[in-house]
Amino acid sequence: MNVPGTPNVLQLHSSDNVVVALRDMDVGVSLGDGIIKTRSAIPMGHKIACAMIAAGGAIVKCGQPIGMARAGIAPGEHVHVNNVAGVAGGF
Repeated sequence: MNVPGTPNVLQLHSSDNVVVALRDMDVGVSLGDGIIKTRSAIPMGHKIACAMIAAGGAIVKCGQPIGMARAGIAPGEHVHVNNVAGVAGGF
Protein backbone atom coordinates (compact mmCIF):
# COMPACT_ATOMS: atom_id res chain seq x y z
CA MET A 1 0.00 0.00 0.00
CA ASN A 2 1.25 3.45 -0.88
CA VAL A 3 0.20 6.21 1.48
CA PRO A 4 0.03 9.56 -0.35
CA GLY A 5 2.88 11.83 0.61
CA THR A 6 5.20 9.04 1.74
CA PRO A 7 8.44 8.49 -0.18
CA ASN A 8 8.88 5.54 -2.53
CA VAL A 9 12.67 5.42 -2.25
CA LEU A 10 15.53 6.32 0.07
CA GLN A 11 18.88 7.76 -1.01
CA LEU A 12 21.37 6.83 1.71
CA HIS A 13 24.13 9.31 0.73
CA SER A 14 24.16 12.38 -1.50
CA SER A 15 26.81 10.83 -3.79
CA ASP A 16 24.83 7.59 -4.38
CA ASN A 17 23.78 6.76 -7.94
CA VAL A 18 21.21 4.26 -6.64
CA VAL A 19 18.25 4.55 -4.30
CA VAL A 20 16.52 1.84 -2.27
CA ALA A 21 12.86 0.95 -2.87
CA LEU A 22 10.84 1.42 0.32
CA ARG A 23 7.97 -0.67 -1.03
CA ASP A 24 7.24 -3.00 -3.93
CA MET A 25 6.98 -0.80 -7.02
CA ASP A 26 5.26 -1.42 -10.35
CA VAL A 27 6.46 -0.17 -13.73
CA GLY A 28 6.13 3.60 -14.13
CA VAL A 29 6.22 4.58 -10.45
CA SER A 30 7.97 7.91 -9.75
CA LEU A 31 11.11 7.84 -7.66
CA GLY A 32 9.78 11.02 -6.07
CA ASP A 33 11.38 13.65 -8.27
CA GLY A 34 8.54 13.50 -10.82
CA ILE A 35 11.06 12.81 -13.61
CA ILE A 36 12.54 9.34 -13.10
CA LYS A 37 10.11 6.42 -13.17
CA THR A 38 10.71 2.73 -12.65
CA ARG A 39 11.33 0.81 -15.89
CA SER A 40 10.29 -2.55 -14.41
CA ALA A 41 8.71 -3.91 -11.25
CA ILE A 42 11.09 -3.43 -8.29
CA PRO A 43 10.81 -5.42 -5.05
CA MET A 44 11.02 -3.58 -1.72
CA GLY A 45 14.64 -3.25 -0.53
CA HIS A 46 16.15 -3.48 -4.01
CA LYS A 47 18.27 -0.82 -5.68
CA ILE A 48 17.14 1.49 -8.51
CA ALA A 49 19.47 3.65 -10.61
CA CYS A 50 18.81 7.35 -10.01
CA ALA A 51 21.42 8.49 -12.54
CA MET A 52 22.90 7.02 -15.73
CA ILE A 53 25.60 4.49 -14.86
CA ALA A 54 27.97 3.73 -17.74
CA ALA A 55 29.15 0.22 -18.52
CA GLY A 56 32.08 -0.43 -16.18
CA GLY A 57 31.04 2.47 -13.95
CA ALA A 58 30.85 2.20 -10.19
CA ILE A 59 27.57 1.45 -8.45
CA VAL A 60 27.62 3.77 -5.41
CA LYS A 61 25.53 3.10 -2.28
CA CYS A 62 26.11 4.64 1.16
CA GLY A 63 28.74 6.83 -0.50
CA GLN A 64 30.86 3.76 -1.34
CA PRO A 65 31.34 1.74 -4.54
CA ILE A 66 29.64 -1.65 -4.17
CA GLY A 67 30.10 -3.05 -7.69
CA MET A 68 30.46 -2.19 -11.36
CA ALA A 69 27.83 -1.98 -14.07
CA ARG A 70 28.06 -4.89 -16.55
CA ALA A 71 26.35 -2.66 -19.14
CA GLY A 72 24.88 0.83 -19.11
CA ILE A 73 22.12 1.21 -16.51
CA ALA A 74 19.54 3.92 -17.17
CA PRO A 75 17.79 5.93 -14.45
CA GLY A 76 14.79 3.97 -13.19
CA GLU A 77 16.30 0.55 -13.95
CA HIS A 78 16.50 -2.23 -11.38
CA VAL A 79 20.12 -2.60 -10.20
CA HIS A 80 20.64 -6.26 -9.34
CA VAL A 81 22.85 -9.30 -9.96
CA ASN A 82 22.00 -9.38 -13.68
CA ASN A 83 23.60 -5.98 -14.37
CA VAL A 84 26.15 -5.61 -11.56
CA ALA A 85 29.58 -7.24 -11.34
CA GLY A 86 31.38 -7.54 -8.03
CA VAL A 87 35.03 -6.70 -7.81
CA ALA A 88 37.34 -9.30 -6.29
CA GLY A 89 39.38 -7.74 -3.52
CA GLY A 90 37.21 -4.61 -3.39
CA PHE A 91 37.87 -1.24 -4.97
